[in-house]
Amino acid sequence: MYKKSKNFSFFRHSFVSPWIILAFDIALGVFCAAVSYALVAYFFESLAFSIDGSLIGFFLLVALSTLISDLIFKPHKQVFRYSSLRIGMKLGFAVLLNTAIVGLGYALLSGIYARALTGKELGLFVTFYLLLLYMSMLLFRSSLVVLARYLVKSSDTPVIAKKRVFIYGIKEESVRLASLLDEGYEYYLQGYLTQTPSQDGHEIEGKPIFYIDDASMIGQLAKAKGVIGVIFPSKSDFLAERENFIIECEKSGLNTYLGTGIGQTTSATVMKEGVRRIKIEDLLFRDVISQNKDEIAKLYKDKTVMVTGAAGSIGSELAKQIASFGAKKLILFEYAETGLYEIRLYLEHYFPDLDLVPRIGDIRRRDIVEHAFQEFRPDIVLHAAAYKHVPLMEEHPCESVYTNIVGTQNVADMAVKYGAERMVMISTDKAVNPTNVMGACKRACEIYIQSMGKAIEEGRMQGRTIFVTTRFGNVLGSNGSVISLFKDQIASGGPVTVTHPDIVRYFMSIPEACSLVLQAGGRAKKTQIFVSDMGQKHKIVDLAKRMIQLSGFEPDKDIKIVYTGLRPGEKLYEEVLATEENTLKTDMDKIRIAQVWDFDYDEIAPLYGKLKETCLTGDNFATVALLKELIPEYVSNNSIYESLDHKSHQ
Repeated sequence: MYKKSKNFSFFRHSFVSPWIILAFDIALGVFCAAVSYALVAYFFESLAFSIDGSLIGFFLLVALSTLISDLIFKPHKQVFRYSSLRIGMKLGFAVLLNTAIVGLGYALLSGIYARALTGKELGLFVTFYLLLLYMSMLLFRSSLVVLARYLVKSSDTPVIAKKRVFIYGIKEESVRLASLLDEGYEYYLQGYLTQTPSQDGHEIEGKPIFYIDDASMIGQLAKAKGVIGVIFPSKSDFLAERENFIIECEKSGLNTYLGTGIGQTTSATVMKEGVRRIKIEDLLFRDVISQNKDEIAKLYKDKTVMVTGAAGSIGSELAKQIASFGAKKLILFEYAETGLYEIRLYLEHYFPDLDLVPRIGDIRRRDIVEHAFQEFRPDIVLHAAAYKHVPLMEEHPCESVYTNIVGTQNVADMAVKYGAERMVMISTDKAVNPTNVMGACKRACEIYIQSMGKAIEEGRMQGRTIFVTTRFGNVLGSNGSVISLFKDQIASGGPVTVTHPDIVRYFMSIPEACSLVLQAGGRAKKTQIFVSDMGQKHKIVDLAKRMIQLSGFEPDKDIKIVYTGLRPGEKLYEEVLATEENTLKTDMDKIRIAQVWDFDYDEIAPLYGKLKETCLTGDNFATVALLKELIPEYVSNNSIYESLDHKSHQ
């Protein structure tokens, strides 16, 4: 990418020592005090100006005041290579403190001078001193900024062909990002884009503002200016533009970038940490669930946490976040050897001080689950292990019941037996009025742990575990998700397969899903089911079209879209999880509590025992029939098990 010269390290930090800057500040303070005193003497002829012992003592006071002010506000520690000319606020505070000390010191110690200043004389002196010192210090620093940047640009340090970009918008975040880009070596800002006609042709710090009346204009403008991409300073700017502008950019061959964490990013790290390519997850076009990290950290800090299904998309992300919150011990319980190995390597690398315990185990093996609980006695259990693919589970109901229901029973029973504080189970929107085996199994899991939690709360069962369920919709980017399928199909030239032109789904990202799990799991005071506001629903065919366009192709021309028909158990419309009718409000962002029927543990426990016995026989129809007995609202759709619904209604 670039070559380094032998002088590169010279410009990595401030090219002038902060102690030299401090010395200059002190000298400027004394100089400005002398000039201010001379000006006062000029305006008040009765005041003589002469350099004598008493005045030298006053200058020592000024020097000491400047030293104290700089050490408090640290304006002398500015890295001028990465400075903006807008550094006046910190400097202003230092000058104000300096002036206050000098004025107060002069007034208190005036008896040692040949002549004490009157109130008017002292007021005029303080005014002169404040203005002169601030302007001289600001001019001094501005000169160093210009000099530092000139030296960097004229040196042969890094030789890089910068990529020309536009910044979208002319808000404060846009200007802040522009300043950071100017300090880096990878991008050159060609100008700003705006949809405000009156701003066309104006400039911000020498960079022009271009008015874009229509998104289709962006390609022509970018070509004329040699621009390769557009950066959105914040998610809100990006969301305001929706997909039309993004797609026009991609169709024109322009890369689209999203500024992340610009407020916390400084210097050249902006391109490594602060700006990234726009991903399909960003096309959710809604604000994400915010995460109160401090509150979550309090729950998990110094706790022993077990994550089941720790190598999966959700489980591995949960493990990473838990590790960052200072858990005392983290147990990774996982059946898949390769996935467990990979997440172990990641956590050992980034969290070397974490007490990490990878444990290969199958939640269907009650003895193995109990052995892990007995050995580690986790305080918190995050249960992410499950079979989740609807068509496969429709073909294998017995396996679905054995893993999802019996496995969850094993984990929940051991959580109670070995005194876990809480267990958080990950469920799905498909558990609401289920039409397939997978959704019905998840609803059965909810019923089991909810009834157990209620029995504990009412004193009918010994234990202290709080059971929490979190429901959310489809997770973008998870293993086996539609996004992964579409990416592979587009990469191979198509076609992209969609089951039905009208099928719609709700989506959230993996970090959002984990945010819901961690926040809800930590805030619950009793057994509850938490659901998220999933935002707007998305037609799968529209998602496919966006992905094709973001890949630089045109749908149905370069890449065909083929409809394959609904799969067994699949429905066109998923249930809306969070409405005022079926949920209660919480003080957490976009998270609500589901209102569901209560079940008595003693009444339903025998049915779960029978369900386990039946699934072990491999009789799929008998197993599904028992599921329908347990969950009356479970009505199959596009499935061979629809016949069981007809019988139950006869």
